Amino acid sequence: MNLSESLLRWYSQNKRPLPWRETRDPYKIWLSEVILQQTRVAQGTDYYHRFLAAFPDVRSLAAADEQDVLKLWQGLGYYSRARNMHHTAKEVVEKHNGIFPQSAAGLKKLKGIGDYTAAAISSICFDEPTAVLDGNVARVISRLYALDLAVDSNEGRKTLTDLANSLLDTNHPGTFNQAVMELGALVCTPKSPACNTCPVAFACEALKRNQIENFPVKTPKKSPTVRHLNYVVISFIKDKQEFILMRKRTGNDIWKNMYDFPCIETEYASDASDVLERCVKSGLLGEFSFVVKDVSDEYIHQLSHRRLLARFIRIELQDIPILQDHITSVKKDQIAELPLPRLIDRYISNMLLL
Repeated sequence: MNLSESLLRWYSQNKRPLPWRETRDPYKIWLSEVILQQTRVAQGTDYYHRFLAAFPDVRSLAAADEQDVLKLWQGLGYYSRARNMHHTAKEVVEKHNGIFPQSAAGLKKLKGIGDYTAAAISSICFDEPTAVLDGNVARVISRLYALDLAVDSNEGRKTLTDLANSLLDTNHPGTFNQAVMELGALVCTPKSPACNTCPVAFACEALKRNQIENFPVKTPKKSPTVRHLNYVVISFIKDKQEFILMRKRTGNDIWKNMYDFPCIETEYASDASDVLERCVKSGLLGEFSFVVKDVSDEYIHQLSHRRLLARFIRIELQDIPILQDHITSVKKDQIAELPLPRLIDRYISNMLLL
């Protein structure tokens, strides 16, 4: 039995019963692939069902308000992917009459769809013989061939793509692609791989050399950039209701079009008095008197290339503030309806703010 036959037989007997494996609808496959680039299957399945309940097809997603899309995406991170997904849905509807292109080349012309997602959709939905290359596939192939190139380098990715295409079962490309990804997820794991149950162990060069833990080779990671975020949580009473000032993030920084609190970013950690003095000078607090209600402990929030160190200073204004650009007042019990970064959601949950 050759490698392809062994792998396909293993997959038919061991694949997980995941909802996106019950369809060849390119919208649903696309949605699952975008979500699973962000999170593990267990959490991703819940997001997948919620998105389909809200937007059952590409036309409903295209017609949605971006804020509703971001709210559903909340907690997954990389919010640019949610915005790209929304943009792509509109593009599919407006330029392709709601029908996804059937080739990887055509799919890659859509915003936010790269090599991996295009190959997954075209092979699974349309039987195009194009190999996928994600982290699981890269790990499997790098071990099969004991590849000494860094998998995250340009040369490494090109070599891996060529090898993946050479292994591809062109009669069952979608199933084969899913089988390789499943093997990486369940057997050929990053640590302590289950080589004794691997259906392609007989072909694994790294295993023959007893060097399985040495692969895949990766480029050493750079230290993440550290940012100090000093959030000022400003509340006030209007018409006997409590309001809180929220900021809509704009520009090309993290969390675009999401909501957080007014923020003073500093080069180094700053104490609350320094931050509040800056707020007064910036006009954020006007000339109103206020009472400091709480200063939080430091929150650490890790992004892919950034380490955020955040502190929240909760104050109560004694009057109704004058709003600056991108600042809005929100009723306390309506904050949860806004699309919030996970960091802000954590603070709100911990402080029982809502």
